[in-house]
Amino acid sequence: MGKPPTVVIAKDSIKAKKTIDLPDLNKRLLALPDNKTEHLPGYLPLVPGMPVLLQENIACELGLSNGTAGIFRELIYNHTSDIDVSIDKNLFPSDTIFVSDAQYALIEIPKSKMTQLDSLDPLIVPIPVIEKTFSVNIEKLYADKGPMMKLLNSKNLKTSISVKRKGLPLIPAYSITTHKSQGQTLRNIVIDLNMPPGTVEVASAYVPLSRVQQLSDLVVLRDFHISALQVKPSKGQLAELNRLGIIFEQTKKRYAKYFT
Repeated sequence: MGKPPTVVIAKDSIKAKKTIDLPDLNKRLLALPDNKTEHLPGYLPLVPGMPVLLQENIACELGLSNGTAGIFRELIYNHTSDIDVSIDKNLFPSDTIFVSDAQYALIEIPKSKMTQLDSLDPLIVPIPVIEKTFSVNIEKLYADKGPMMKLLNSKNLKTSISVKRKGLPLIPAYSITTHKSQGQTLRNIVIDLNMPPGTVEVASAYVPLSRVQQLSDLVVLRDFHISALQVKPSKGQLAELNRLGIIFEQTKKRYAKYFT
């Protein structure tokens, strides 16, 4: 896009009775995947015009729920805040703009039911910074540092710590998982039907293939084995289908006038 990326750095604070002074703790917390941090990423790279996905139910009645897709337009933040030197800047290009005090992001969300807000363009929704708390196992966090456990024992620290994170509930959405796409109708999609090893569910192929309204809006990324489309329902799924079938027949008899 010809624009330098802006990386929003989450703010972490340790909830403990005593100060925890461990080397690189802030850097290691920021590097955790967002599925370990209540879906608030430590590093959130943003470029105007890029697709993003909402990670939090903010106002479901207005179409602002977990999984809602949008386009990032602008970041509102405090330009005077200093950046913590412990962040890992080597992960990003040299022209990256780092932001540690974001306030909210302006996201274009076509499916939003919000009325136009004063001074904002149509379809633009401000998504604010939120706070979440998650637990971290220090032993696993420093698994690559053998002597760390001796240091923990010498300081009488608990193995698990509670972290309060302040950040934007957004992630880049150039690609999304099948589970995240559930319930969405998309304009154009590219699907990878090469299944990972292990048990494959019926939904693994059905969900992504049914996100578009017509076949011409769908492209399969690469060749795949026909077995991906021949998955049979599990015993549990068949039992549930039979249960629903029985309820349906009972409902038809009880409310016959609605089925004529």
